[in-house]
Amino acid sequence: MYPDEIRSAFSDLGFAPFRASQVFEWLHKKGVGAFEEMTNVSKAQIEVLNKEFDLRSCRIENKCVSKLDGTVKYLFRLIDGELIESVLMKYKYGYSFCISTQVGCKMGCRFCASTLNGVVRSLTASEMLSQIHAAQNDENVRISHVVLMGMGEPLDNYDNVLRFLDLVGHEKGLCISMRNISVSTCGIVPKMYDLADRKYQLTLSVSLHAPFDDMRSEIMPINRKYPLSEVIKACRYYCKTTNRRISFEYSMISGLNDTDECAGELCKLLKGMLCHVNLIPVNNVRENNFEKSDSNRIERFRQILEGSGLNVTVRRSLGGDIDASCGQLRNNHLKRQGG
Repeated sequence: MYPDEIRSAFSDLGFAPFRASQVFEWLHKKGVGAFEEMTNVSKAQIEVLNKEFDLRSCRIENKCVSKLDGTVKYLFRLIDGELIESVLMKYKYGYSFCISTQVGCKMGCRFCASTLNGVVRSLTASEMLSQIHAAQNDENVRISHVVLMGMGEPLDNYDNVLRFLDLVGHEKGLCISMRNISVSTCGIVPKMYDLADRKYQLTLSVSLHAPFDDMRSEIMPINRKYPLSEVIKACRYYCKTTNRRISFEYSMISGLNDTDECAGELCKLLKGMLCHVNLIPVNNVRENNFEKSDSNRIERFRQILEGSGLNVTVRRSLGGDIDASCGQLRNNHLKRQGG
């Protein structure tokens, strides 16, 4: 709830106006998981809070720490028993946290483990926030960057994501700058236009993964509804409207989308756009037969893109020893439980 919503609800309960700010800060700055942890709220009022409201926090079901780079992979259990994943990564600039926005995913991208069991439901804004608080409290760190690139398609849970964005940056809460937030999408075009018109100063990260419609439709079913021409048009509109650079995610799949021809077509597609291309050696998912491109092929691909003036990086792999790619930990856990 926003502060004014809490204030209105508390007024109906006969609470003093200052209680709303108190409770909001307990929840959003200190990240408590129960009303009983609010030490300056009376027991009588805590009883009322427990009766009238619920806190949709998450608890750690499993935690894996990479021996290679310290990346932490969390499997969280939600209030209804569903499982989601999040990943905590340490960089030179601080801690970045990749959160989930849905339980599972219905987009069907063939290279992603999150979509193997479909989608169960969308997360509330509080369930997105609770992932951050749980990780901060567990590791005793301050998370400065947030990436909405875990399980789920953020723009398929649009209203809850907008509420999360407004709350995560609130000055009396986590106060994470919008410029330190990335929202990923596989290309839900109408929501891309709407997000652009809101002029949030976040980074829009678009999963592209192929420069040809037939190829992209094969690995990303969403392309049949919103083909490349519409996605790229929406991206150009986003850049023009927000003056923010688009980040394009491109998984490098050996023998499929890593050819010189693909690189050349990608250059034509993105020509003149304020953008950055992130080349990602595809994750090994047991349920598909994709293999990552070798380092020489990735380097050749990168050189072609840079030769046309595009800004390119090759994503370094983090947490390779702990199934850190999206959806893997949850799927493995469900298999062990017979789910």
